[in-house]
Amino acid sequence: MNNQQLEQFKALKNEITRFFMMYKFALDEMETKIEILKEEFQLLHDYNPIEHTKSRVKSLESILNKVVRKGCGISLHAIRENIKDIAGLRITCSFLSDIYSVSEMLQKQDDLTVVSIKDYIKNPKPNGYQSLHMQVKVPVFMSDRTELVDVEIQIRTIAMDFWASLEHKIFYKYDKAVPPQLLKELKEAADTATELDRKMQRLHEEINQIKSQHSDEPDLVFGLGKQKFELPPALLDMIQKDQ
Repeated sequence: MNNQQLEQFKALKNEITRFFMMYKFALDEMETKIEILKEEFQLLHDYNPIEHTKSRVKSLESILNKVVRKGCGISLHAIRENIKDIAGLRITCSFLSDIYSVSEMLQKQDDLTVVSIKDYIKNPKPNGYQSLHMQVKVPVFMSDRTELVDVEIQIRTIAMDFWASLEHKIFYKYDKAVPPQLLKELKEAADTATELDRKMQRLHEEINQIKSQHSDEPDLVFGLGKQKFELPPALLDMIQKDQ
């Protein structure tokens, strides 16, 4: 390999590295946003609507396979313009209502650009798949530029995530040629998961109603993390009189 070829190889390597780096940094930004929302809810409401998150950047092999299926160009620019799920973030929530609460909170983030929202909960896919999909552009601030990077966000309940995970494994086990009987049973399992989510949502609302009926007395203990402070009743009286 001569010097010119070596320089070309280095330039290509740097370009590919920067390409994947942008998606990783965009996911880092989103994970930070989610952590802030989780901590805010925990501190102010003593409740966390987000069970856990999982992020991934598609492998080069997966990207190239999708390029072939879509028939788009193989330049990095063409890939970026045509494949919008290279960076993916999955947010798993406790209850149905939490899905829409988290979605609304993300939509209010000034630096996020919401490209599209697909509600597969109100309109499930024929196989029973349910989830709320958000396509957003995330600003990544580099030393010499700001990049707007596409990230696909999937928000779902624990039951939806459990079903989707098993459905994915079954499809790969059968090389996507799943027997009709199994497809039928998968759809029935999705319906069962939906009913479970609805029942848990009803219980959640009933518990919140009971808690609200017994929350007349103010909680004088507050804190950040492990540090706890108790508000003196006299100070509370002063604050209430000033309002």
